[in-house]
Amino acid sequence: MAGIVRCFVTLLIIVVLIPTSSGQLTADFYDKVCPQALPTVKSIVQRAIMSEPRMGASLLRLHFHDCFVNGCDGSDLLDDTANFIGEKTSIHNLNSLRGFDVVDEIKAAVNSACNGNVVSCADILAIAARDSINILGGPCYNVLLGRKDSLTASLADANADIPSPFSNFAGLLSNFQSHGLDLKDLIVLSGGHSIGLARCATFTPRIYNDTDINPSFATSLKNACPVNGDGNNTAPLDATTTIFDTVYFKGLTRQKGLLHSDQELFNGGNSQSANLVTYYSNNRAAFWEDFGYSMIKMGNLPPATSNGQVRLNCRKVN
Repeated sequence: MAGIVRCFVTLLIIVVLIPTSSGQLTADFYDKVCPQALPTVKSIVQRAIMSEPRMGASLLRLHFHDCFVNGCDGSDLLDDTANFIGEKTSIHNLNSLRGFDVVDEIKAAVNSACNGNVVSCADILAIAARDSINILGGPCYNVLLGRKDSLTASLADANADIPSPFSNFAGLLSNFQSHGLDLKDLIVLSGGHSIGLARCATFTPRIYNDTDINPSFATSLKNACPVNGDGNNTAPLDATTTIFDTVYFKGLTRQKGLLHSDQELFNGGNSQSANLVTYYSNNRAAFWEDFGYSMIKMGNLPPATSNGQVRLNCRKVN
């Protein structure tokens, strides 16, 4: 019951503050055409997370990486074809982006529940990201729906548009601003690293070379990530990696950010950013409210083209 109340209160706040930027995304998009769509998604996400808690972070990341490459259009789900090389093999996604099998399961289930091909793959990513956050102890925010799926994908755009774990603060902020997001969105959405794991390849340079890192924290990671070791070994992004909380921000204030890009939010030379990190580290309610706001804002990023469809299979165009 507490979870239901928390979700209801969050919805009221966010609906007041955020208009639909596209004019076509609405919270009740499937209420009449398929009222079982959202409950079906949540039931499968719940089962997937119970089987493997890391999957919640993976589903959140699929949505983030989708939206940052030519808008929220399900493009990162497409397999390569004779006509294009997709986003799955980009430098930010190869051996890293995961959860495609869960998306396939969700798509098949909603097609069955809706008696047809009604729910877009892009919407599935947005719903699954929200449900993952909520199931792992975080807020329940109001997902806006009605997206279409892209007909193509771009390896080059995925390489260029997704923020790098090696970025400095200026690079991170510039990247977010190029997507219509601001400094606050950067801090809040980075808080998604409250859950999940990162591969050694993404942070080995930090634990051996950076000076703004807690020495004992760095030492604890070197056994799992030797200089010439397997870059696919993993470590948790924060100390409570299966709980959506503010421990991620607390870690940054103690020089325990796993990624170089994480620690830049606190030590990158921007006082507003550092102040927000400190603020959220001590204020869970504010973080949850602002996270929902920024997730909806990111989810409103429009596709690069209006030419879209509802894919029958998320891995390929109809």
